[in-house]
Amino acid sequence: MAQELISHKVLSLDFWQDTVTYAGSVMPTGTIGCAVLNISDETITRLDAPCMILNQLLTGFSAKNVDMQLLPKAQEAGQAIIHALHDVPPFSHLNRNQFEDYLMQAFSEKAFTELNEYLQLSMEQQALSGVMGTQPLAALLIRVIPVLGHLSYSLRHYKMTLTAFAEFLQENAEIRTPVGYAAAFGQFFNENATLEEINPSWMALTNATVQYVPAIRPGNSEAQLVKRMHFVSFVGMFRADLFEGLCVGHAPRKCAVCGKWFLTTDARHTKYCSGYAPNDKRGRTCRQVGNLRGREQRELAADHPIRKIYTKRFNTITQYLGRGTLDEQTAAVMKRLAKDKLERAIFDHKYAKGSFEAEMSQDALFNEATNKTCVWRNNHDLQRKGAKNKST
Repeated sequence: MAQELISHKVLSLDFWQDTVTYAGSVMPTGTIGCAVLNISDETITRLDAPCMILNQLLTGFSAKNVDMQLLPKAQEAGQAIIHALHDVPPFSHLNRNQFEDYLMQAFSEKAFTELNEYLQLSMEQQALSGVMGTQPLAALLIRVIPVLGHLSYSLRHYKMTLTAFAEFLQENAEIRTPVGYAAAFGQFFNENATLEEINPSWMALTNATVQYVPAIRPGNSEAQLVKRMHFVSFVGMFRADLFEGLCVGHAPRKCAVCGKWFLTTDARHTKYCSGYAPNDKRGRTCRQVGNLRGREQRELAADHPIRKIYTKRFNTITQYLGRGTLDEQTAAVMKRLAKDKLERAIFDHKYAKGSFEAEMSQDALFNEATNKTCVWRNNHDLQRKGAKNKST
């Protein structure tokens, strides 16, 4: 893993037309960036302790001395990170055995000794060492430790920002094309783009390099001219892939059955992913269950209690909008929430008999819609405030 990190293999993407190649796998552009949205908070929390240990090694960089006593803990931390992520997309695309082999090489007594020798050199000598490759293990650790040490924090920040963006995109992208996504992007992110940490729309391009190279993509026999991007962090790579996907009309969408994010690749308003539906005894996919649900919804009588609750609420929202009591954005979000709850109630009889009616009340829908729009607006306001403070 470590050797691949320093040679860019783990942190590189090849973009060609509307596809991306990562770790030998070809997929629609935006796939890996979308997959990160589904990493559970529990998984990220499990990374906190091992990442903290690796961050302790970073203090040795500035002190020009890495504590050798941290070596066993660093080895355990690296193993813990691999164990937590080896079957979690998009990290599951990487080869676990290679990760473990390279980890043994990186977190070894020889590597730590070489790193401490490297840290004693002057800046000119360090630069020469990098060019000549005389201390490869030291260069290895200097690259690997920050990448892994910052992983839990950066994943958490990615999910917080990009999940809010994905929700905003789903609610506000009227035209599911590159043009429509560009308009939604401009509304959500700071339009005065600057290379600053306060502006997450640009963080993907920070410390990234681009090459144009002929490459034979998996499954092909002839080379294609691809845009190869190299990154210094996983999250920078994930964010770039997600945004490159928007450029070609690919966008994340939350499945109405399982609640996971999946990538849409055309202008159709696809509601369901192709994964297996949770708790479905027949082993059907979300798409199969969703299509059945849609048919049941269409066949549901107008005077059915579930349908009556939905129709009444929809009409009330429309009336409030006409009176000026609700703004257009809040009303649109409330209607979308009501529709989602109706679909869930048709499929989930326990939910229909339980909290469905309470969640469909005007106040409940208004509060839920307001919370969502507040997240979007606060995110945008923080970015604008940060940009303004920088300019002053």
